[in-house]
Amino acid sequence: MLNGEKLKGHILILITNILFAINMPISKYLLPSHVQPEALTIMRMGSACLLFWLTSLFIKREKVTIKDLGLLFICAMCGVGINQGLFIVGLNRTSPVDASIIATGVPIFVMLLAAVILKEPITKMKAFGVLMGCTGGISLILASTHATGQASSLEGNLMIIVSAFVYSIYLVLSKPLSLRYSAVTMMKWMFLFSTLVLLPFTYRHVLDTPAFQRETLNMQELGAISFVLIGATFIPYLLIPMSLKRIRPTTVSMYNYIQPIIASLIAVMIGQDTFSLQKVLSAALVFAGVYLVTQSKSRADLEKESR
Repeated sequence: MLNGEKLKGHILILITNILFAINMPISKYLLPSHVQPEALTIMRMGSACLLFWLTSLFIKREKVTIKDLGLLFICAMCGVGINQGLFIVGLNRTSPVDASIIATGVPIFVMLLAAVILKEPITKMKAFGVLMGCTGGISLILASTHATGQASSLEGNLMIIVSAFVYSIYLVLSKPLSLRYSAVTMMKWMFLFSTLVLLPFTYRHVLDTPAFQRETLNMQELGAISFVLIGATFIPYLLIPMSLKRIRPTTVSMYNYIQPIIASLIAVMIGQDTFSLQKVLSAALVFAGVYLVTQSKSRADLEKESR
């Protein structure tokens, strides 16, 4: 049974991945005819930086050590700068289907990195749960390939792979930080670092953004951009460290498999797709995999048993 704090962690990361799932088709709609990928990346970082620093004015100030600032810089590059930059540019060059399939590798990366860095055990139950989730996620995505006519790109796919790997590094490295600092404190520094690093290379793309070149703003474009900046950046990145404070990185990463389920449901709701037995079975595999990883024993659990 899950205690109250762990349940809260699961709910927070579930909401995060629902928002990320909704973001994929919206970002694909914006790129590149309405907003250039480099412009969307720095807009996400800059707006989140501003929002997190404004939010920090209303909470208790936390002093961050120089050592932790260095670790936050690495997390900023892995979790925001490199991750989001490569993902947006890669998504612009490949299909959403390919991007979704590659994203299913995140829990595998996290499980291996957590074993090396955090000394978390790779139990048979955890490994089997990750495998089940990966199988279900890929099966679900392949069942919906007919819903897209987007061409694949090796260059774009490689960018998405690197993006997924560095995001996995962020999930593992930020776990200890999430226990010492609030989500707002972590994110205000991470987004400040990533904004300062990438701004010199990307600000010109914002000035050349097609959506801002017209005399009147298109409300549909404005709504989509607003969702990406707030609903798919500020809110999820606020919730990720809050969930990491309560549950393990591997468990957090397993919720990536929820994204193709949500994307499939959205496609069904707007008439782009239909339910099938394969999709139901795929979703069942995903949820079973998440459950097994949740129930697998952590390092702390094994240490207690050995005493």
